[in-house]
Amino acid sequence: MSPDLLVLSAAVFAALVSMAVFALSRRGRLDADAARKGTRFLLGLGDFLLHWFLWAIGPAERLLQRIGATPDHMNAGGLAFGLLSGVLIGLGRLHAGGWAMIAAGACDVLDGRIARARGISSPYGKFIDSTLDRFVETFAFLGFAAYYRHQPLAAFVVTAGLGGSLLVSYAQARGETVGVSGSGGLMQRAERLVLMVFGCLFDPVASRGLGRPEGTVLLAALTLVAAGSLATAVYRAAWIARRLHR
Repeated sequence: MSPDLLVLSAAVFAALVSMAVFALSRRGRLDADAARKGTRFLLGLGDFLLHWFLWAIGPAERLLQRIGATPDHMNAGGLAFGLLSGVLIGLGRLHAGGWAMIAAGACDVLDGRIARARGISSPYGKFIDSTLDRFVETFAFLGFAAYYRHQPLAAFVVTAGLGGSLLVSYAQARGETVGVSGSGGLMQRAERLVLMVFGCLFDPVASRGLGRPEGTVLLAALTLVAAGSLATAVYRAAWIARRLHR
């Protein structure tokens, strides 16, 4: 068994065990952030995964607060891990790139939770957080573009995914400037991140198991991201336009 597969197997086993512990111990107690955000991913399974993830990173969150970490530290860490993920993916290190994306996503979650815990939420924090999210996502897609540089169709899918992802955020941002917040849709950032991470982590073994070249399963995940993002962008734009027209 390769080192990457060994690490992935151990991580999956640990995650499944911790999910069982979480399901048995939470007894209806829900995280306020997760309850407010919610998700439509995987017919409701996404809600469970979101609550579990916030519970799982709880020890890290408490440790960071004790050592005096600030939201800006988390933003810087998220940006660094995002850049690292793009470089690793572009070099063909899909497993490592997937783990870097997970670290970037964790930093993105922790910056807001630390800010709220300290009572220092501000327009500055919201602007920096949302803007750096776009940088991190762009780094990942640039990595995918480099990875598929010799496959024109795959490169087109990556480009569509990047464009759709940015349009989803742009539609919401423009709507808010005219007083309408359109934040709905199936393929939001959390859903995109989950699909990209799963594609990176499981592609080598899954593509091999299907008898297909490496990158096949990842490309399928990116196709879902592209189609879902473009559909979500259209949905948001149409919803905001109808509200404004009325």
